[in-house]
Order: sequence, then C-alpha cells, then structure tokens
Amino acid sequence: MGARRRCRQDHRQLIQTSKDIIMHRSPHALDFFLARSAFLTGKDDPRAYLERCLETIAARDPEVRAFVTLGLESARKAADESVKRYRDGKPLSAVDGMPLGVKDIMDTFDLPTQMGNPIYKDWQPRWDAACVHALRTGGAIVVGKTVTTAFAGGETNETRNPLDTRRTPGGSSSGSAASVGAGMVPVALGTQTQGSVIRPAGYCGTFGFKPTHGALTMQGVHPISLSHDHLGLIAGSLEDLWTTAHRISSVAGSPGSPGLNGAGESLPAARKPGRLLVQYTPAWDNELDAQSRASFEGLLERLRKAGVQLVTRTEHADYASLEDDFFAKLVDRSVDITAYEMLWPYQQYYAKYPDLLEKRQRERILSARDFTPAYYAELLAEKVQAKERTRRTMEGFDAIVTLSSSGPAPLGHAYTGSRTYLLFASFLQLPAFSLPLLHADGMPFGAQIIGHEGKDGDLCALARWMTASLA
Repeated sequence: MGARRRCRQDHRQLIQTSKDIIMHRSPHALDFFLARSAFLTGKDDPRAYLERCLETIAARDPEVRAFVTLGLESARKAADESVKRYRDGKPLSAVDGMPLGVKDIMDTFDLPTQMGNPIYKDWQPRWDAACVHALRTGGAIVVGKTVTTAFAGGETNETRNPLDTRRTPGGSSSGSAASVGAGMVPVALGTQTQGSVIRPAGYCGTFGFKPTHGALTMQGVHPISLSHDHLGLIAGSLEDLWTTAHRISSVAGSPGSPGLNGAGESLPAARKPGRLLVQYTPAWDNELDAQSRASFEGLLERLRKAGVQLVTRTEHADYASLEDDFFAKLVDRSVDITAYEMLWPYQQYYAKYPDLLEKRQRERILSARDFTPAYYAELLAEKVQAKERTRRTMEGFDAIVTLSSSGPAPLGHAYTGSRTYLLFASFLQLPAFSLPLLHADGMPFGAQIIGHEGKDGDLCALARWMTASLA
C-alpha cells in the first residue's frame, strides 16, 4: 500500500512539474517519458502507472465520455508483461508500457471498431491497423477505443471537454483529445482530414501533431479522402508525441511516402526560428473574440522579443495573394476533392442507409454524383499548382505561425468548432503542430506552426524551442 501511495505521489509531482513548464497545458496531462525514467530505475512500473490511468478513467469518464470501449483485462496483462521486461532490463522500445487510446476508426483485433456509426455496431476486425500493430509490438498498451464523430467526418458525439464539460472537445478525434486532456492516457491516436487532430488537441490543452501527408501510414484506418487523410497524434508532451510517431514510422513504414523526416526516439535539438510567416486568415475578424486575438498577439510579441523576424501579409505581397486565393477558392475545391474520394465506401455502400448518415455526409455524397473524372483531374492539377506556389512563397521562412482554432472550445456540444485555421495545412499536405501556448475565457487553445512538406523533424525542432522558450 505504501508503494502505491508513493507511486501516486510521484505521479502528481510529474503533473505539477509539467504545469510549471507549460503554462496553458491541461493540468491533468501526463508525461510518459518521465514515468519511463522511473520504470528504468525501478521506482515505478508499467502496471502501477496503468492502474493510475484506469483510476482516472473510472473517476472521470462517466462525465467526459472519452472511451467507447475499454479492454481492461488485456491492458493489465500487457502491463504485467511490460513490468517483467523492465525488471529484466529488456524493454522493447521507448513506448514500452505506454497506455494508449486508439480512435475508433482504426482496426483493433481485440476490440470492436464501430466508426461512431450504427452501421458498424459491434463490428470486430481480425487485425490491427498498421499504426496500432507498430505500437503494440513496441510494448504500448491499448487501453481502449476513443469516441469519434461518425466516420471521422460528422459533427456531434457524446464526448465532453475535460477542462469544462459544458464545451466541445473538438472533433473528429474527440475522445482521443479528451482522454489525454483528462489525464486518462498520455497519448492517443487520431486522424485529420481537415482539422480533426490539431483543433481538439488545442481545445483540450494538449499537444497535437499532423505530419506531412503519408508520412505515417493510414493502412487499417477507415478512409474519407485519400488526398487529405492524415494519421496524427495527441499527447500530453512533445516528447511522447514524437517518440510515438517515430515508432509508427520505423515499424509500420509509409507505403508511397519516404516516411517521417527526422524520426527518432528522442526529440530533435531545439532550434530557434529565424523568420516566420504570420497567418491570420479571414477568421481573425469574423470568428475570434478580443481575448483570443490578444493571446495570439501576445505570443507574437514574445517571439519578436526573442529575436524572431515575423512577416505578415501586408509585408509579403506573394503570400497575401496566396492566402486570398486559398480561402476564396481552394477551400471549396478541397471539399470537392473530398466528396469525390468518398465514392468508396460512402457512395457505394453507406448511401443505402441515408437515415444513419449525418446531413453533411449525405450532402457530400449527393454533390459528388455529378463529378466526372475530368473534373477530378482538374482539381488535382490545381492542388499541385497550389502546393508549388506555397513552396515558393515559404522559401526563406522556417514555418508559418497561426492558431489551431478560432479561439477556445465553444460552449455546447452540437458544433465541434471552425475549420478555418486547419484547412491550409491539411489541403496542402504540410506538417503541423498544435502547442498549448494560448488561452482565452479561462480555457487553453493551441498555437499552430506549419512547416515545409517532408520536413517534419525540422518543424519539431522549432516546436521544441517554442515550447521551452515561450511558455
């Protein structure tokens, strides 16, 4: 009993240490990388750590509703196996013993994958998605499946924001963000087609990472749009975010992609940015309140005082033109690409169950029925041109700095938040991090940095510097 009390005390001390470091991070968020140091010395162990996570789930999930399914027996068995490996000095990887939440559009051989929709009620795959397999073989412990909006493209579900249950946690990776923000697990898997990792990560006071498109494999994950679907991660710390991404990349591979640039079991060395483009978007005047604008401007001022050169659209005509064209035209083109790529299985199969699809999904299926292959080819050609134009515009800049959302999580649960600040990186397939550096109305929200395609490690180095220097 004394050992368990000491473990709980160490657990609380880890949380307090993190609160001192990261001002606007959720006070409940966990740092697995610190706990793992205690595993290696024998001061703590994976089973005790898991039990603390399960205690938090038992206490908070009835209200937060982050998990749709739990696998407690198998999780405890996996934790006991991890304990033995640490005692023998043979942990499998840097994620050995890590409790993990898995978004419920990802296949798991031992838990149902129900897609947030009655069409898949109690559906049981016979395999793990590639990302889940990569983490399990490294000793990670799948605690359960996290709630998603329907097919990761709907608007509503039952999950609540763990920092204020009157508010949305964001979507579609709702349960993943809420489980990490509540301290139920240190890391959870998510996906982003438009804004489904970066936005909820910010709303719940956590770190979010959407890599370059294709850098982390989507094999075994239910599709929406081949051109826009990204595997992503939400974590309590940048360290755990990067370690988990590295494990997936190194084991599961990235078919059709060169993989995750800069991947490794430790963070890239922190690097101060020299020049950053500032992206305000049309939402700055239309969607943000005064507190949210002031928080972002305060972050920009801290960057300037640190010696970072910031360039806005008023000082860069090419970027202003790109941004105007993107938000005036390419946003709608992005939606058309997504709708066309929903031919399978949405138009082929799910259209047979119109009453079980949400309005937005039905509308996209209907809108794409008149699209031709020639029109789709035109859309893809425009996308290539936009990516090249963006590459040229970003030359000489380390990254783009913007927001992860239009302020903090909205009150209510019928709306998961605006996508305006998320579409640029998703449509152009660029890597992005959400860092818990902003706040308004007593709630955190994320600062987003968007990097160069295929330069995820470089962007992580900037994220590390910003987290350490600006919090």
